[in-house]
Amino acid sequence: MSKLCQKFEQASSLIGKRWVNMIVYELLSGPKRFNQLQDQLEISAKMLSERLSLLEEEGVLIRRVYPETPIRIEYELTEKGQSLKPIVEALTMWSQAWY
Repeated sequence: MSKLCQKFEQASSLIGKRWVNMIVYELLSGPKRFNQLQDQLEISAKMLSERLSLLEEEGVLIRRVYPETPIRIEYELTEKGQSLKPIVEALTMWSQAWY
C-alpha cells in the first residue's frame, strides 16, 4: 500500500467515526463548552468525552482550562481542525441535496 493510501485511510477513518464531523461542525462557529456540545448534538456524555479526547489526541482540537471558580473548560479547533471546514461544508451541501 502506498503512503498516500495509508494517509487517506487514516484520514477517512478519523472523519468517518460517528460524531466526529458533527463535533467539528459545531466548533467551526467558535469555542464551546462540554455541556453546550452535548446539548446541541444530543450525544451521551461518555461518547462526547471519548470523541473529544480522540480529536485532542489527533491535534484537531484543543482543550482550554480557565482557572476560574467554577473551572471553565472550552474546546476549540486547532489550525488542523479548521482545515476541515471545506470538507464539512461540502458534506453539508451534499447531504442537503441528497437526503
